[in-house]
Amino acid sequence: MILFPAIDLKGGQCVRLVKGDMAQATVFNTDPADQARQFAVAGAEWLHLVDLDGAFAGQPVNEPAVESILSATALPVQLGGGIRDMARIEAWLKKGVARVILGTVALKNPDLVRAACRTFPGKIAVGIDAKGGKVAVEGWAETSELSALDLARRFEDAGVAAIIYTDIDRDGLLQGVNVTATAELAAALAIPVIASGGVSSLDDIEKLLDVLPQSRVRGGGIVGVISGRAIYDGRLDLAAALKLLRERTA
Repeated sequence: MILFPAIDLKGGQCVRLVKGDMAQATVFNTDPADQARQFAVAGAEWLHLVDLDGAFAGQPVNEPAVESILSATALPVQLGGGIRDMARIEAWLKKGVARVILGTVALKNPDLVRAACRTFPGKIAVGIDAKGGKVAVEGWAETSELSALDLARRFEDAGVAAIIYTDIDRDGLLQGVNVTATAELAAALAIPVIASGGVSSLDDIEKLLDVLPQSRVRGGGIVGVISGRAIYDGRLDLAAALKLLRERTA
């Protein structure tokens, strides 16, 4: 299982939101490239980036910040936020992004997801953000009537590299990851699942590790976890968490 340190970008800075509310943003580093280097030094294997402004605008906004991160470290990067067409997917992959995350378009234009998976195999993830169990899009500003599982099942045969599942109700609150919902989603899918939202301590990592066997019923299982605020606040020691994952998944 991979731990993805999160770098959420707003106004060119590293921030964390509370339940996706742009008005509740805390700045943790004004230099995204520096933050990326810190994560690399700590031993991170991947980085998870989100262009928050782009998610609301429907097009990339923090492109210079993302490019600075790509230049600062050799770590593979997965990126989401405002990526709504094939041209932008291709552009980011050419710039060095290892995996593009499609969120809003997964609900509104599923054919684009399928086409992107065919064109760029292994390079496309689907971000499913749930609020009260229902899929939220447009930077979490809109909530649909579709469940996370129903949306994910639409891409079972598409070649999606991973489903990134975020429980919005817990995001940024340090209340603990929704282990039950994440494990149930993973168990119902053949697509690998990455957990996100609410990670608060090493205990959350251990709880996810404990449910790994039951999450692999159909083969995918929980393959990763994303953490942001807990790392920045010091509640989750990144080096210690990475060590635990190496020991438990060796």
